[in-house]
Amino acid sequence: MSVMTIILIIIVALLAGMGGILDEFQFHQPLVACTLIGLVTGHLAEGIILGGSLQMIALGWANIGAAVAPDAALASVASAIIMVLGLEGGATNVQNAISTSIAVAIPLSVAGLFLTMICRTITIPIVHIMDKAASRGDFRAIERWQIISILIQGIRISIPAAALCIVPASVVTNALNQMPDWLSTGMAIGGGMVAAVGYAMVINMMSTRETWPFFALGFVLAAIGQLTLIALGIIGVALAIIYLGLKGNGGNGGGGVSSRDPLGDILNDY
Repeated sequence: MSVMTIILIIIVALLAGMGGILDEFQFHQPLVACTLIGLVTGHLAEGIILGGSLQMIALGWANIGAAVAPDAALASVASAIIMVLGLEGGATNVQNAISTSIAVAIPLSVAGLFLTMICRTITIPIVHIMDKAASRGDFRAIERWQIISILIQGIRISIPAAALCIVPASVVTNALNQMPDWLSTGMAIGGGMVAAVGYAMVINMMSTRETWPFFALGFVLAAIGQLTLIALGIIGVALAIIYLGLKGNGGNGGGGVSSRDPLGDILNDY
C-alpha cells in the first residue's frame, strides 16, 4: 500500500471509531466503513459486497445506555483491510477472501468491545477533570476534553488499522492460503449462517400485515434480471410513498383503520 492509501485508511478508521460511540454519523456501520476502505484502496466493488454482508450481521447491534454492542467499527475496518491485503497479495479467489473476512469480523467485534472498555476506563479521570472545569465555568476546557475523549475512541480503531496496513500483503495471503479446506469452508458456512440471522431479524421487525405484501413483492422484483439497483431503489421509494399515502387516507376516504398491531397503534397515536 502507498503512504497516501494508509493515511486515508487511518482517517476512515478514526471516523469509524468515533462513530461507534457517537452513533450520529454512522461511519462505523459496515456498509459505510467497508465501502470507504474499498474506495480508498481501489477495491470499491469488493468493499461494498463485504460491507453489505456484514451489515446484515450487525443489524441488531446497537448501543443501549451504558451497554455497548459488539464493536462494528473494528470488525468492519479490520476485516476490510484483511480482504484488501489478501486481494493485493495475489489471492485468486475473491469470494474466498470476502468469506474469510466475514468470518474474521465476529471475533474482531469482540476484541473491539474489549478495546472500548479500556478507552472508557481511561476517560474516567477525564470526566473528573471536566467536572472541575464545569465548577469553574470553563466551557472551553470542557469542550477540549470532550474532543480528546472522543478522539481516544477513534484512535482505538486507527492504531490496529495502521498496524494491519504495515503487514505485507504476502503475509496475509500466505496465511489465508495455508488455512485448511475444512476451516475455510467452515468459516464461509458460518458467515453465511450469521448473515441468515440478520435477514431473520429484518423479517422479525417488519412482520406486520401491512408489510408482508411488500416483502413478497420484493422477491418477485428481484427475479427480474433486467432491473438495476437504481431501478429497484426507485420502485421501493415509489411503493413507500404509495403506502404512506394510502395509510394517511386510512384506505376508506380518510377514516382511521387499526393496524392490528398494538405497539404500532400506540406509536401512530403519538
